[in-house]
Amino acid sequence: MKDIVLIGGGGHCKAVIDVIEQEGRFNIIGIIDKPELLGKNVLGYQIIGNDSELNNLIKKCNNALITIGQIRSPLSRIKLFDTVINLGFTLPTIVSPRAYISHQASIGIGSVIMHDVVVSASAIIGDNCIINTKSIVEHGSKIGNHCHISTNAVINGDVTVGDGSFIGSGVVTQEGIRINDNFFAKAGSVVK
Repeated sequence: MKDIVLIGGGGHCKAVIDVIEQEGRFNIIGIIDKPELLGKNVLGYQIIGNDSELNNLIKKCNNALITIGQIRSPLSRIKLFDTVINLGFTLPTIVSPRAYISHQASIGIGSVIMHDVVVSASAIIGDNCIINTKSIVEHGSKIGNHCHISTNAVINGDVTVGDGSFIGSGVVTQEGIRINDNFFAKAGSVVK
């Protein structure tokens, strides 16, 4: 197994830890978070440092994953993504063994596909995305970079979701639409 460091130790981190453990490809060596949390524990994994220590950490571990969530704004995730890429980290794609990903779909670097997700034929998921539990990305849809598709959301066929967008829990999109960059769809809404 390859070593990996997680960046962000909140609720989303806990969900990602579960997926990483089930996937079985990576050994989590620790979590990066706020300085005041140093030494604390998240599901058995220690917070080993803060963002300022990433420059030294890459000498020991070249795999990293951003594990802070994204609701109102993607800016924190984008900033961290740019930082770790510029430092030379590799950001693997993490896919739950309970997800179905078509062999004709593609998923960008640093993206996480959670449990019971379906990504259909010719769908494209960008970099640094969260495709959350039980969501569906149908055929021909394109999810931009730095997006969060929340739990139980349905992205119907041939939809384009712009970069930095948040699609809330239970949202359903009309097929074939284009959603602008940095769009926010509240939970339970229908996007036409």
